[in-house]
Amino acid sequence: MLRSDPFTTHTDPVWRGRSAPPGCSVMCLRKEAALHVHKDFQPRVTCACQEHRTGTVGFKISKVIVVGDLSVGKTCLINRFCKDTFDKNYKATIGVDFEMERFEVLGVPFSLQLWDTAGQERFKCIASTYYRGAQAIIIVFNLNDVASLEHTKQWLADALKENDPSSVLLFLVGSKKDLSTPAQYILMEKDALKVAQEMKAEYWAVSSLTGENVREFFFRVAALTFEVNVLAELEKSGSRRIGDVVRINSDDSNLYLTASKKKPTCCPTKPGADLERS
Repeated sequence: MLRSDPFTTHTDPVWRGRSAPPGCSVMCLRKEAALHVHKDFQPRVTCACQEHRTGTVGFKISKVIVVGDLSVGKTCLINRFCKDTFDKNYKATIGVDFEMERFEVLGVPFSLQLWDTAGQERFKCIASTYYRGAQAIIIVFNLNDVASLEHTKQWLADALKENDPSSVLLFLVGSKKDLSTPAQYILMEKDALKVAQEMKAEYWAVSSLTGENVREFFFRVAALTFEVNVLAELEKSGSRRIGDVVRINSDDSNLYLTASKKKPTCCPTKPGADLERS
């Protein structure tokens, strides 16, 4: 078992009053299932947030697309997290739909836009036009349908046509875990891990009916996407502090005037109150 990034308290109209206990963290299924093995945010990210050097991260909306075969449970997965609901009456998504989720990570506001795409072949051309600009791709398959797992390779290939493979986070998600017997799941997990390794994706198994691993999974997506955004900002020139004053009439090469403040001690973030939904 592997501990991954910390995900903690969150509040919103659905989840208000239900927070993860201090010190909890997500448990990935196996070591080989996770691409990122560090327990905490990178020290550079933690320091940048403490010193308000996150640039435009707090104002950006990160795009996440969810793809996969018809009826594998893409919409149910998103609805379980965003609305804490499960609709047994299946309705196919026509074209695309999306939900917006707001978080607070290390004190910085952060938003994810979750794009729910149609799995029907006739809507594929429409849905694919919305793939571009994704920072994370979630490929969903049914844990009780081997064919849907095989089809994930093509779904990923289609999504990567519109995105840079080197700059996008990939997640392979097995849905409907509640319908699998332990023996069936063990067999499917073996195949799923193999596929995940081939596509360099992180593997998760969830149940939208029971809610198993759904919240933890999306917190994982939010945390890793946030970290990537902050690191990208730090690579830019200087990474100004929020609130810096720009000096217009000055011969000084340093145009940014920042009041001297005591720098906080930068330590790896411990599992605790670091990520919230708002």
